[in-house]
Amino acid sequence: MTARPPEIDPRAQTALRRLEWQLRRRSVQTLLAGGYRSVFRGRGMEFDQVVRYEFGDDIRDVDWNVTARLGDLYRKVFVEERELTVYAVVSDDPALQFGSGGASKREVLLQLAALTLMLAVVNRERAGLLHVTPDGAAAFSPTRRRARILSALAALFAAPPPDPAPATPFTPWPLISQQAPQGALVVWFGEVPASLPPPEWAALRRRHPVIGVRVEDAWERDGPAAQGVTAYDPAAGQLVWMNATPASRAAHAAWRIEREARWAAWWPNPGDRLVVRADEDPLAALVGFLRARSAGALRAAS
Repeated sequence: MTARPPEIDPRAQTALRRLEWQLRRRSVQTLLAGGYRSVFRGRGMEFDQVVRYEFGDDIRDVDWNVTARLGDLYRKVFVEERELTVYAVVSDDPALQFGSGGASKREVLLQLAALTLMLAVVNRERAGLLHVTPDGAAAFSPTRRRARILSALAALFAAPPPDPAPATPFTPWPLISQQAPQGALVVWFGEVPASLPPPEWAALRRRHPVIGVRVEDAWERDGPAAQGVTAYDPAAGQLVWMNATPASRAAHAAWRIEREARWAAWWPNPGDRLVVRADEDPLAALVGFLRARSAGALRAAS
């Protein structure tokens, strides 16, 4: 008996068709493809050899054991694996449901995750997905098949947002270690983590190159434009009055500084983190970031 293909939610199907149309209209494959080198590739994961360290080389590549034995600086050389897996992790935090404009942060973030996996398939990479919520997780095995990726993305788009009521902060990174294939490029989509990275995060980053992607709302960046505004608090389930005062502006500025420090602690390398404004074109922001990251990797390798 032939298994029936999974049904796709009509709204999710419409959203995915719109994103696919954007990719085709802008000829992204022509812009990004080049040989087997993908725009997703950065520093390789497969060890090749040890060479003498020269000024300008990445200090992270220094082989301290060889350096200690030979009395001079030597570094490891890595080569890129020809089969890359791009593994998208969507950390579906209830805070993502905030939005002061036409779209919530969650809506924009889901588009970015979908575009990333579609770009991976365009570049002939394997693509996988892990959707994590406070209530559980759904994992979709890496594949190159467009139909399977679209099915996984349809399930992501059709999934209801998590309950915005106060809940214990959840930690998706242990699941990343269990699900992501060895050496896969992990692209993390979510809110700025509420705490500093735990020790196991460094171990995960040694096993995988990890990119962090978040969406920033205009109010998070600048605060409400008016002196005061009424907003809906989904956690409290009621309207609240937000009054812009010098004290609230100062508290907002301090909050931004502290939050950016946490973001940088999770992704110390600026080339591994992307912030997309909720009101900008997600595809343009993503393509620009990947092209800049690819160009930086090429300069570092030359």
